[in-house]
Amino acid sequence: MKQKGPSMPTQPTRSTEPPSAPPGIDALRELLLPEYSPSCLAADVGDRIGAIGGLLTVNPAHRVVGPALTIDLSEKDLVDILPVLGLARPGDVIVLACHGITGMAMWGGLMTTLSQLAGIAGAVVDGAVRDVDEIRDLGFPVWYRTAQPRRCPPADLDGVVQVNVPVSIDGVTVRAGDIVVADENGVAVVPPDAAEEVAVSTRELLAKERTVRDLMNAGATLPELLARFGHL
Repeated sequence: MKQKGPSMPTQPTRSTEPPSAPPGIDALRELLLPEYSPSCLAADVGDRIGAIGGLLTVNPAHRVVGPALTIDLSEKDLVDILPVLGLARPGDVIVLACHGITGMAMWGGLMTTLSQLAGIAGAVVDGAVRDVDEIRDLGFPVWYRTAQPRRCPPADLDGVVQVNVPVSIDGVTVRAGDIVVADENGVAVVPPDAAEEVAVSTRELLAKERTVRDLMNAGATLPELLARFGHL
């Protein structure tokens, strides 16, 4: 049975208006997505960049770069978040913090279809999902903790869903508008004001790696490479 949900009621939310798309995000997307391990390239910049590991993905080939729309759900708030999708902008990445609670699926086939129609780029779910086969066939990028057949309860129209507020996943704070870089390695979280720093660092790192590979293929030894570069 596929996931079912309410017919998109207006659900009360506690939300702050998300910032506009970070300057340079298109250039960062064009730079990172064609390369191997874009999340690693972003995380290599340093401690300013958050790094979330241990997530599953429906397709290892999936990768996204996009601004975060954050949703915070506590154990008492685990409800269908379908109504929240109306707040998303094309290209957004939904970041759903369930604080590791996996007793109910917070994402499924219907959520995926509606997200695609809204132009959403992908989702990071710190909790459980369902309909993994359908999500895979739809080609929608989702990162998640585990799969769980049991769906979440319908949206409580008297409840409040926290949207575009800071959320914490594995000790990493994600804020609305942060740039999410996700692939099969995990998720890097780039503050908007670090986008240019990531771009510069990535270009430098890619140039260094090309040089290292050329030297390897030319017969350079590990001691020689370490003496020249100090760290590979």
